[in-house]
Amino acid sequence: MATLVQPSSTFPAINLRRSSQIRSPPSSSSVRFPIKCNAADRFKFDAGDTTGFHLLTGDNVPSSALLSTPRLENAIYKNTTRLRIFSGTANPSLAQEISCYLGLELGKIKIKRFADGEIYVQLQESVRGCDVFLVQPTCPPANENLMELLVMIDACRRASAKTITAVIPYFGYARADRKTQGRESIAAKLVANLITESGADRVLACDLHSGQSMGYFDIPVDHVYGQPVILDYLASKGISSDDLVVVSPDVGGVARARAFAKKLSDAPLAIVDKRRHGHNVAEVMNLIGDVKGKVAIMVDDMIDTAGTISKGAALLHQEGAREVYACTTHAVFSPPAISRLSSGLFQEVIITNTIPLSEKNYFPQLTVLSVANLLGETIWRVHDDCSGAIEPFSTLGID
Repeated sequence: MATLVQPSSTFPAINLRRSSQIRSPPSSSSVRFPIKCNAADRFKFDAGDTTGFHLLTGDNVPSSALLSTPRLENAIYKNTTRLRIFSGTANPSLAQEISCYLGLELGKIKIKRFADGEIYVQLQESVRGCDVFLVQPTCPPANENLMELLVMIDACRRASAKTITAVIPYFGYARADRKTQGRESIAAKLVANLITESGADRVLACDLHSGQSMGYFDIPVDHVYGQPVILDYLASKGISSDDLVVVSPDVGGVARARAFAKKLSDAPLAIVDKRRHGHNVAEVMNLIGDVKGKVAIMVDDMIDTAGTISKGAALLHQEGAREVYACTTHAVFSPPAISRLSSGLFQEVIITNTIPLSEKNYFPQLTVLSVANLLGETIWRVHDDCSGAIEPFSTLGID
């Protein structure tokens, strides 16, 4: 049975805040607002000031009067909290987890399709002067979800939002980041232009396929990594560092695998030499490194058809690996990925929830980790104009 695991705090350098630790939205007065996911709590006042506080008019209003006026509570909360989280239809469960971590409710938004397939978006609440974060991965169906994101951005821009950040846990078209043959398009740059021109002020992405994709945007890009969440989970399994070897499934992923290995007590590195003959078609040729008698951790940014990683796992078993784990941030899982991953080659397949999984794509070896805390912390720091350079968030990529 597949499992859904929240990140723990066993790995010292990546101790993420729990979603149960509700954040208090910033306030210009002495009032704090511990908002929960499902309902607003009563006001709690700081010690030394329990008599009330001053509204803009300067009148002193008793706290008891405020507590008995839910509509006034909501009005004050709306005026003091300038952070709004909205979700598209691509991954609403992840957006809900992010909102819970931040102690906010998801913004109300109406999204529907007309009979001819056109997308309609209407915000159901005011965002004037607010920092708006739109959670929408451009996962399959990529074109539908991308267009929906663009229309959401346009709706927020026309509603006078102060800033609009596109939170894209999975950035579709990221693999089309360069020309490998003549007369090819660079679709990653085109999508970046579309997002920029639609009115986004900032992009928050998770594990881009290649770092140069950040340069395709003419707006700031915060690039965070799902690596800490996966490392935290692996550390909790108690595998001896002497038995570990980190494996890159291709030469292009060596830098990613090397960074991963350093976090695992500087584990040794192995590389699978792969020769690709066409899109989604891979052939394993050779293995660089020693994996005999070791627990091999294969690391990649995404699994699409699982051709590369499954052939690599078969080679690792041939070379004497004791167990093989597959770790990836984005589980695209295009057919026949499920049959390949569940064939017995892997002890465990560890993914994150940047892309939602349908029930038919679950299998016994699958473990799903949540990146909601990681994205929620990043959103808070962007909203609060705070750097991510302080441990344990130095890998967030926020300048």
